[in-house]
Amino acid sequence: MRPGDVLLLQGDIGAGKTHFARALIQSLLSEPEDVPSPTFTLVQTYETPGSEIWHADLYRLTSPDEVVELGLTDAFEDAICLVEWPDRLAELAPQSALRLDFSLGDTEGQRKLTLSWQTGRWTPLVQEISQ
Repeated sequence: MRPGDVLLLQGDIGAGKTHFARALIQSLLSEPEDVPSPTFTLVQTYETPGSEIWHADLYRLTSPDEVVELGLTDAFEDAICLVEWPDRLAELAPQSALRLDFSLGDTEGQRKLTLSWQTGRWTPLVQEISQ
């Protein structure tokens, strides 16, 4: 992960978006720290040796204008951004983002993950983690 990378985490409540975000953030931190859900704060930020991380939960937003007010569109340029409920971004969603679609599996506790992207940035990374 590098500055400017945006992950759009979509799926129903309980599908694993926040759990995934917490695990990824903790793996990038140099020192362990609590990673709370940004459901009520809307955005949590973290400093890492390589970049700032923005974890946003847009569930409570009603307009893309609120995304701009949060400063999230600026963070897309120079931070690693994890965005839950990316449908709230509407036309502000970066075309270069990696979209992760979480869904419940067939058995209890099982999850399915579908990745999609439009730029070549993600192809080698997805191939690497798929092996």
